[in-house]
Amino acid sequence: MSVGAGEATQADAVSGARAAIDRGRAIAAFLSGLGLFILLLTLQPFAGPPVLAEGESSGNVVNQIGYVSLALVYGAAMLAFSERAALARLRSSGLLVVFAVAAVSLPEALDPEAAFRALLLASFAMVLVVGILVLPWTEASFANAAANATLVLLLLVYAALLLAPHLAVHGAEGVEGGHAGDWRGHLSHKNYAAPVFSMVAMFGIYVWRMGLTLRGAAVVLLSVVFVLNSGSKTTMGFLPVAIGLVLLARGLGRPRLGLAMHVGMVLLIGALTVGTIFSPALLKLSAAINPDPTFTGRDEIWKFAAARIGEKPWFGYGYVSFWQTPAVTRMEENFEASWDIRGIGSGHNSYLDAMLMFGIPGALVIIYCLMVKPLQNYLAAQADPDRRRFADLCAMIVMFMTYVGMLESFFLNRAEPVWLLFAFAVLGLECARRMTMRRA
Repeated sequence: MSVGAGEATQADAVSGARAAIDRGRAIAAFLSGLGLFILLLTLQPFAGPPVLAEGESSGNVVNQIGYVSLALVYGAAMLAFSERAALARLRSSGLLVVFAVAAVSLPEALDPEAAFRALLLASFAMVLVVGILVLPWTEASFANAAANATLVLLLLVYAALLLAPHLAVHGAEGVEGGHAGDWRGHLSHKNYAAPVFSMVAMFGIYVWRMGLTLRGAAVVLLSVVFVLNSGSKTTMGFLPVAIGLVLLARGLGRPRLGLAMHVGMVLLIGALTVGTIFSPALLKLSAAINPDPTFTGRDEIWKFAAARIGEKPWFGYGYVSFWQTPAVTRMEENFEASWDIRGIGSGHNSYLDAMLMFGIPGALVIIYCLMVKPLQNYLAAQADPDRRRFADLCAMIVMFMTYVGMLESFFLNRAEPVWLLFAFAVLGLECARRMTMRRA
């Protein structure tokens, strides 16, 4: 009897340990999905466009407290549920180099303390990105969490579009009246919303390929419909290109061909956008293809930014320390320009803004870490069939945002979902290259 009781006790202990492990893995997967939902939703959804007076701080107490709290929660969760080896491999991440370049630029900032707070907020938000990636124990649990997070977000946004459209659609009033009727969802502007929902569509393709057919199809359909109603023509054009290149290369079994075509697209888009301010021939070519070769007056912003880069080419103006600062706002208005430069929030080009903030050498380092190295990681990761679906998802996002970066600025944009989703893809490709993915 004593032996039997001992065996029963041992079996109960093993069963209890397994149950505890299963509970831990379920909690970790739930936190991953919740983190992705929060990242996409932001801490202030449906808040509308921000209105800042000259000289007013862009600091946001809700974001500051919220992302510090999330960093603590997800940091503790990773220590409790994630494998130490997986966390250790992230110590050599290229994103750390990106943040290091930004940190080095702080002394150049007009207000180093404010720039430091902004970088700190971006760092806390990055803990959430890491948690989303490393908390799930299997790829199947991550796919399930991602499917639920994206679908809940879409249902929430569509509910707002139906029940409270004034919260989710651009109105006719104010400076953005020209976008009246365009969907912006829970974000402040269609130019942020369209890229975000494009990347959500890519998540839908991923979970569909992982076998979650109904949820994946619903996410793709709802996301694409949103993008089509956002009025963002460039995003509509870039979305099928990024998806098509990756899936075509996958179907042909030639990922290097897909990357070669991607490089060609980068050179073409770059030539027809910012390249037009340097070459009359490129401007003429762009005008022959595009009815608006100025891209709604962006060319004037790019010319202004290029001139300012030439004034401080080595070290730049410091992180988030050029646009909407006295260096710009105290200039005399150019009444002949399409834009009043003094009120511009960004250069509408990620690469020019990187040079403005970090100087040309720092910008080149960042572009390599964010645009080139991830594709090298993709080639390494896709060689393993078990990693291909996730690697394809991240490659789609990186390619897509490389194109979007020609017309919008998003590098290190604090806790904005456009930047965080892109950082997710960059870090995801590092993980796919270095770590074994458990299918189930």
